[in-house]
Amino acid sequence: MPSTLTHFECSKTGERYPKDELLNLSKTGAPLLARYDLKKAAETLKPENLANRRNDMWRYHEVLPFTDDSSLVTLNEGFTPLRPVDRLRKETGFSRLFMKDESVNPTGSFKARGLAAAVNGAIQRGVKSFAIPTAGNAGGALSAYAALAGKPCHIFMPADSPKAFITECRSNGAHVELVDGLITDCGKIVASRKDAEGWHDISTLKEPFRLEGKKTMGYELFEQLGRNLPDTIIYPTGGGTGLIGMWKAFAEMKELGWIQESAKLPKMISVQAAGCAPIVRAFENGDDSADFWEDAHTAASGLRVPAAVADFLILRAIRESGGTAVAVDDETMIRETHRLNKFTGVFSAPEGGACLAVLDRLEKEKIISKNDAIVLFNTGSGYKYLEALTL
Repeated sequence: MPSTLTHFECSKTGERYPKDELLNLSKTGAPLLARYDLKKAAETLKPENLANRRNDMWRYHEVLPFTDDSSLVTLNEGFTPLRPVDRLRKETGFSRLFMKDESVNPTGSFKARGLAAAVNGAIQRGVKSFAIPTAGNAGGALSAYAALAGKPCHIFMPADSPKAFITECRSNGAHVELVDGLITDCGKIVASRKDAEGWHDISTLKEPFRLEGKKTMGYELFEQLGRNLPDTIIYPTGGGTGLIGMWKAFAEMKELGWIQESAKLPKMISVQAAGCAPIVRAFENGDDSADFWEDAHTAASGLRVPAAVADFLILRAIRESGGTAVAVDDETMIRETHRLNKFTGVFSAPEGGACLAVLDRLEKEKIISKNDAIVLFNTGSGYKYLEALTL
């Protein structure tokens, strides 16, 4: 399982860091990005060579930062279906609409990708114990991979998180602490205790591996669309790892020769909840970073992220792609989630409904058209949001 990883790089300064060290943020406090010898990777990582590879995210091993597959901790995450959603196409009038269904991942959400990558990267660098602040799904994923690896993990989540997340983590043997506050408050606790208690902080984009797991969604879209990319990706954005990761994947694909250097890349549409929309506000104001969102609230717990450590990377990807950022109120989001489920048969999370909710608005604003190839992301299972989705 050869990797072509060469080093890690500060996303702000470009400063290089050794590939074998256990790292969190750069010296300037910015996320680190994994870099590869893509000329070498291109010798074997070719679209025509993928058919006989394993059907999970590890099929792209040349551009993942791992070399020891004999000890790989995996539940076969990734390579989730890209559903053509024919009835939803007829219902909405968007003739080339698709749903990337992340709910079928082993832990019921897209978080399985990032946490599988993060746990493997950390264990291969000697980590014995993990800690994470979470809105829910990331904690569930970490608890699963830590259980599989036989490693202790400490999970901090808001006390008002859906019960399914709390039960999932505790059932997997995690040490769960409920916090009166938001995910940012949970993060402060992890930061204050991790050194004394020997935890590796695996927070969103505060280590370099979760991004690498999430970027595989971009590679999969290229394969599943017959070696093409969609015109538009509509993505629910909390911490934004998936959006940033896919944008990174598309840049890598150009260097690999999968797509032409001049090829037009998908418009990246960031969708947030009206009760917690720091990226939308920053985008509309023309800012390069997002201010903290006070009194964050939404039924979609994955979108209740009042401050993202990689806000500048999210905003950069949106603007470079010609995309936009939009917010959806909770009432509309839940209504559209049920509509999404009714016309697809997939019991989606509210974050998936948020993506469907913005289609007509984007078309009216001429950001998308009815004939564009559009991918909606359903990032998780509705079974973890029964309180919000109960009719």
